[in-house]
Amino acid sequence: MTRRMTALARPTTGLARIGRRVASVLAEVNYAQRRWFTLMTTADSYLIDRDHAPDSYAEFLFRTSSSLPHEPAAADRAHGRRAA
Repeated sequence: MTRRMTALARPTTGLARIGRRVASVLAEVNYAQRRWFTLMTTADSYLIDRDHAPDSYAEFLFRTSSSLPHEPAAADRAHGRRAA
């Protein structure tokens, strides 16, 4: 009886592993799509001098009205590492 259950469990385990991989790929694609949309719709991507400081407070508010880039955690900054 034990041998039969393990033989039936193997295909189920394989299917579960494939399902987890598919779910992982879909989650990664979803994250990439949301990140790309966020980066493409930021106000800074349409500015000519986006590397320079804003000239006025109104321009500062306009630039920071969208989502900001992710900063690394304090533990990563303390060791000189950058988050990917």
